[in-house]
Amino acid sequence: MNLLPNGRSSRLLPLLLAGAALGLPAAALAQAPVVVQGPVAGIDPVWLTPTPRPALSTDPKHLPTRAEALAAAEYVSSAQIASMARKPIPAANGGVLDHISANWVSAAFYVGAARLARVSDDPRTLRFLTMVADHFNYSLRGARSGKTMLNADDIAIGDLYEELYSRRQQEGVLMPLRQRLDWQVPHLARAEDTPALIWWWCDALFMAPPVLARMSAITGDPKYLIAADKEWRRTAERLWVPGDRLFLRDARFAGRTEANGKPIYWARGNGWVMGGLARLLESMPADFAGRSFYVDTFRTMAPRIAELQRPNGLWATSLLAPETYPEPETSGSAFFVYALAWGINHGLLDRKTYLPHVLRGWAGLNRQVLPSGMLGAAQKTGDQPVHTEPQETGPYASGAYVLAALEIADLSAPAKALPHAEPAPDAPARIAATTPVPPPPPTVVGPQEVARRAQEMRATESLSYDPSTLARPSAIEKIAPPTEEQRRPRAVARFAPDRLDDMLWENDRVAHRIYGPALEAKEPPSGSGIDVWAKRVRWPFMDRQLKFPNYHVDRGEGLDFYDVGRSRGAGGLGIWYDNKLWTSRNYAEHKVLETGGDTARFSVTYKPWPVDVVRKVWEEREFALPMGSNFTRMRSTLSSDSKEPLIVGIGIGKVPVGAKGAITRDKEHGRMLYWQPTDPEHGELGIAVVADPAMVVGFAEDAENYLMLVRVEPGKPFTYYTGSAWSRGGDFANREAWEKHVTEQKFAF
Repeated sequence: MNLLPNGRSSRLLPLLLAGAALGLPAAALAQAPVVVQGPVAGIDPVWLTPTPRPALSTDPKHLPTRAEALAAAEYVSSAQIASMARKPIPAANGGVLDHISANWVSAAFYVGAARLARVSDDPRTLRFLTMVADHFNYSLRGARSGKTMLNADDIAIGDLYEELYSRRQQEGVLMPLRQRLDWQVPHLARAEDTPALIWWWCDALFMAPPVLARMSAITGDPKYLIAADKEWRRTAERLWVPGDRLFLRDARFAGRTEANGKPIYWARGNGWVMGGLARLLESMPADFAGRSFYVDTFRTMAPRIAELQRPNGLWATSLLAPETYPEPETSGSAFFVYALAWGINHGLLDRKTYLPHVLRGWAGLNRQVLPSGMLGAAQKTGDQPVHTEPQETGPYASGAYVLAALEIADLSAPAKALPHAEPAPDAPARIAATTPVPPPPPTVVGPQEVARRAQEMRATESLSYDPSTLARPSAIEKIAPPTEEQRRPRAVARFAPDRLDDMLWENDRVAHRIYGPALEAKEPPSGSGIDVWAKRVRWPFMDRQLKFPNYHVDRGEGLDFYDVGRSRGAGGLGIWYDNKLWTSRNYAEHKVLETGGDTARFSVTYKPWPVDVVRKVWEEREFALPMGSNFTRMRSTLSSDSKEPLIVGIGIGKVPVGAKGAITRDKEHGRMLYWQPTDPEHGELGIAVVADPAMVVGFAEDAENYLMLVRVEPGKPFTYYTGSAWSRGGDFANREAWEKHVTEQKFAF
């Protein structure tokens, strides 16, 4: 045995090589097992042998103990891993059926295996999954075209990456998946319906929606779940048949029948839907606006599935044609057993009604477990019912069996609440024990080379820059839950020197800011436009959101996705002269007058700015935002070196730049309203400015703003209001609701 200079065995060399990547201390790495090379590169020989075959219960009157169910899960899972580990990993893995791959065939197994690894004392499963993810570099298939970038099947492996991120908290594990989902979101959340669906086949509802929902749970950004919700409903509208309470596999099957004249409803297709619903609801917040739709769909399907169960405990591959397909079929059946047991365990289905179906199904599945440990009678990959042979297997069937076993293991426990929390991060020693570490390169031979390599790795670790030294929040980190005091609704105004002199103000409904001297110096040409923040909570959140380097990411409470730019934003003003708007720079001085109670109130001054070459203007303005209102009251005093009246343009920015939203101008009532075009990721903003109708002289616009023009006397204060609304803020879901609210308000000038 070669020894390093410090006396440690050369066995530690590969651990040192991996140390920087794992981010683990050497003490933890010293406990990690080194992969001894198996017959396939990177394969641990321990994966090649399944666990001993347990006594698989086939008595439908017997509820297995937790230990019995978990032993069955371990056995079938380890058999599937052994089968995969014996085969070379193919370079092109799109159509492979029984190898380690990144396609849906294997990904469906990884879903079940990852859940098993949460409760298993045996680290082999998690080590295998980690090897798989590392082999594919945490990436996804389908980069060659827009259509394949949207393919739900290629997103299915994302669940594995999300699982490993939750357990390891390593940012790079999630980055490729998040980038792909960020690219998908605008398409999934598109405002307009399109002839073609993205998820046009019902299998897709298992593959992608749970991954999107889980990304929202991990990041706190609801855009992924909102996007999934939109496309899920589009798919259901096309494929759900209310009278039969089942899903068509895809639109081609509408009107098609079996030999008995009954519609074709594919068992595994409907199994994908029910299993996908269970996984989706595990990550969907209890207060998500559309949650009842999914609960109701699950509860509507469940009795239909139960009544179609055959005496052998399984389901026909064509649900309404059991006489055409009399043989056992397990891939669809395993998903049904999983879903029904899951429904019992989460209080969505009546235990007395559905437990007999679960137990008959479990017994039927166990009768099909082959001597190899693989689940037989699994219909091969495809898109419709076909006949199945007893020896046919598939990783997706093994994954569904493991999911079913895990739910059966919990049937003796109290009901679980939804949603589920993400798994807690593993301890460093656990991460080391479940992370395969390859042997050193073959060139590292002899004591001198071993010692040199070890020194090189120590230098790599000590000399490399460590991003954690800045103590910046992770790009994936969720906003911390507010304390009881932070949750108290109130109106606040704050000068933020930590944010380049921003002035922030918000109440229980809206949030805004304007820009100060420090930003003017750093980022010209910032100006005096008014920023709008999208807000969905009743407590102040801007300070908490600004703690993140990227506060333009929705972490559940709201975000800043409005781009003021050089525009007037939501109610900034300027002087309209010679068909041009002349505006000030950032505010110069401020004074907070009232904060933390029923009203946020502050004042600012703006330095003189030129109006062409004919005059100069300067301004003092007081802002007041009371609780319960979407409107900030502005009291502006414009002064000038000329006594001539001013035509003031109160503006709403054309944001996003170049887009055409819905603008409403009402001179009689002194109102101008704008409803932005849909941002697929974040929804819509509505903005309104309201002035004394007696002062309004008309409307105008320039390249960046819609303008309401009012006549003002220099030195004489005048009052106007600016208000905002967010379609996802909970108060005004659409333009009609916002405009109705604005017209009903009473304003004092």
